[in-house]
Amino acid sequence: MKKVYLAALLSLSLTAANAQEPNIPMFGAPQNHNVKFDEYKEAPKGFDQERAGIPHGTVELIEYQSESVGTTRKANVYLPPKYNKKKKYSVLYLLHGIGGDENEWYKDGGVPNIIMDNLYADGKVADMIVVMPNGRAQKDDSRAGGMGSFRAFGDFDKDLIGSLIPYIEKNYSVYTDKDHRAIAGLSMGGGQSLNFGLGHMDVFAYVGGFSSAPNTKRAAQLIPDVDKVKKENKLLWMVCGGADGLLGHSVQLKAFCDENGIPCTLINYPDGQHNFVVWKYGLYNFAQLIFK
Repeated sequence: MKKVYLAALLSLSLTAANAQEPNIPMFGAPQNHNVKFDEYKEAPKGFDQERAGIPHGTVELIEYQSESVGTTRKANVYLPPKYNKKKKYSVLYLLHGIGGDENEWYKDGGVPNIIMDNLYADGKVADMIVVMPNGRAQKDDSRAGGMGSFRAFGDFDKDLIGSLIPYIEKNYSVYTDKDHRAIAGLSMGGGQSLNFGLGHMDVFAYVGGFSSAPNTKRAAQLIPDVDKVKKENKLLWMVCGGADGLLGHSVQLKAFCDENGIPCTLINYPDGQHNFVVWKYGLYNFAQLIFK
C-alpha cells in the first residue's frame, strides 16, 4: 500500500501544472458511506455566470513577506462591490488544490468573483473579502514544485497565520477576531482547511472542505476535544461529489461528528466528479452561511 501511495503522489506532482485537479484515490479512507448526508439543493441557474446591470467587485494581486518561508509570496484578494475602507469586513481564506496556486480559483474555472458578485446583488452574503493565497509554503511555490510540495502544503498554516493574516489585517479594513474569519478550500486545500481550521479554532470560527483530499487528518486527530469544537466552531461544512473517490475522507469526519453530537454538514453532490462543478457549488453555499 505504501508503494502505491508514493507512486500516486509522484503522479500527482507531475500533474500539478494542470488546471484540472487529479481525482485522487482514497488511500485507505472508509468506503462504507453509511452516514446520513445532508440535503442537496440544486444551486439556481446562472449562479456562476456574470450578470449585467449589477455592481461588480475587483480582484487584486498582492505580495507579502513570509517569515516562515523567507521570501515574498503572492495572493489574490477579492474586494466586494463598493468596498469601503470606512467599514469593517470579515475575511474568507479560500485555498486551492494540489494542481493550483493563488490563481486556480480565480483563473482556472472557479469564478469566485462572479459567484460573490451575484450573491451580493441578491443580498445573500455578509460583508466580506476573499483571500486566495498560494497554499504551497516553500520558496519554489510554482505549480511544478514537485514532491516537496506535500510538506509545503502541510506547513502553510505557519505562513497563513504568521504572515498573511497580519498582512491582510494591516492593509485592508477587516475585523481581527476569529468570529470574522473563515477558511475553506478544494481538494488539497479542503484538507488544509479542515486541518488548519479545526487545529486553530482560536483563529478560525468557520471551516469548509470541498472534495477534501487524503491530507485530511483522521477525525480523532482533527477533534481531540469534542467539547471544545462544540463550543468554539460556528460552522463545519463539507461537500463532495458522489462519484469522487475522495468522498470517504469527508465521510469519516461526518461519521465521527454524528457519533459525538458535533454539528457538521456533508452534502453528497449527485454523481459529482472532482471538479469545479462541485467546488463552485461549495463556495456558493458556504459563503451564504458564514459571518451571520
